Amino acid sequence: MPFYAFLCPTCDAGFEKLMRLGEAPPACPSCGGTGVERMVSRVAAPGKSCELIAGARRQAAKEGHFSNYSRAAKAKLKS
Repeated sequence: MPFYAFLCPTCDAGFEKLMRLGEAPPACPSCGGTGVERMVSRVAAPGKSCELIAGARRQAAKEGHFSNYSRAAKAKLKS
């Protein structure tokens, strides 16, 4: 289930909710208004999250934190 961001035009409150696809929009948690609008969400750039994870793993390797890695993953990080 994806998270959706909503904006209430009545009280200008923004909120997020985990919802099923096709589920009716929720009421505003601040004022109870039912005319909330779903906001357009930004998406992650393709490949960027993999690069961030790889960078974090390299930093962990430099610091000697290998407890969660397989031998093959450790060997890749050390080189």
